[in-house]
Parts: sequence; structure tokens; C-alpha cells
Amino acid sequence: MFRNGTDERIENQTYPLTADELAAELGDAQLDLTHGSQTVSEVLEQIRCDETFQRPEDVRFTLVGGVSEDAVGRKGYSDRDPTPPGSPEAPETVSF
Repeated sequence: MFRNGTDERIENQTYPLTADELAAELGDAQLDLTHGSQTVSEVLEQIRCDETFQRPEDVRFTLVGGVSEDAVGRKGYSDRDPTPPGSPEAPETVSF
């Protein structure tokens, strides 16, 4: 999931692990985003995380969910139709 050894470092920690302990151990680890990067410490500070992680997956979910909007490709983009067919909010169908 994360590059440059961060995933392995997360995996090799002793759990349970508090957010403060995670920041002390992995705070300098870089998370590469679509438009830049953030450190683990920056993400934890940004989301004001104070939880205790029970497993490596908990750390990964927290970090992925907490990165800045720089991790998003095209903001506001969706490949879904804005309204489902038959919805009362759907625009009127135009026939050519």
C-alpha cells in the first residue's frame, strides 16, 4: 500500500501502539500522494489522532483516511451519473 518501506515499518511495530508512539517511531515516514507527500506525523496531527492501534491494518486505515486533499486526483470527479435513471431529480430526457 505505502512505498519506500513505510508498509514494512508499520508491520514491524509492536501492537497495541498509541498514536504518540506511532509518531515517535514512524513520524518521519513519507506518504507519497498524487500531488506531493505528507509524513505520518503530519497526517496524525492533521486529524488530531489520539487512538491506540491494535493492528497494522488500523494504522493503514487511519493514514489513508487522514491524508490531505493532495491525495485526491481530480477533485469533484465522478464516473457515476449524477442522478439515477427514473429519479425525480433527473433532468428531462431530450430526444433528437
